[in-house]
Amino acid sequence: MISLGTALAICGAAIAAALAGVGSAMGVGIAGQAASGVVSEDPDKFGKVLVLQALPGTQGIYGLLIGFVIIMNIGLVSGAPKDLTLYQGLSLLFAGLPMGIGGLLSGIYQGKVAASGIYLTAKRPEETGKGIILTAMVETYAVLSLLISFIMVNGVKL
Repeated sequence: MISLGTALAICGAAIAAALAGVGSAMGVGIAGQAASGVVSEDPDKFGKVLVLQALPGTQGIYGLLIGFVIIMNIGLVSGAPKDLTLYQGLSLLFAGLPMGIGGLLSGIYQGKVAASGIYLTAKRPEETGKGIILTAMVETYAVLSLLISFIMVNGVKL
């Protein structure tokens, strides 16, 4: 039986991975809808719009990374989870929140910006690079969420 602290840490890992994954899925879906419309009119633009559609998928990777770091730190993968105190468990739960919430929101908004970049590509294919840059700007906030969650996770003494 695991302690309440360990269960809270597992919740922190799940929140980071699940919320960031949902944000990525929604963002990739939003961009994919726009890309499908463009490709239905001009199949030769597939390669250009694929890059823009893929960009919102990184938040899910970042969330998975934080979830994995938490799970590794508490020993769950080895089959011998540490008996964490309530304070340690809460600390790891809260450490997963920035990545989870930041990944959720930035994934959705990055998908919307990517969709706009895809529409830009449809009208002016030579400007695809600008659409990619604008979409990548939203990524900054996912990276910041990743960074603060990583620092917080590693700051918890187990």
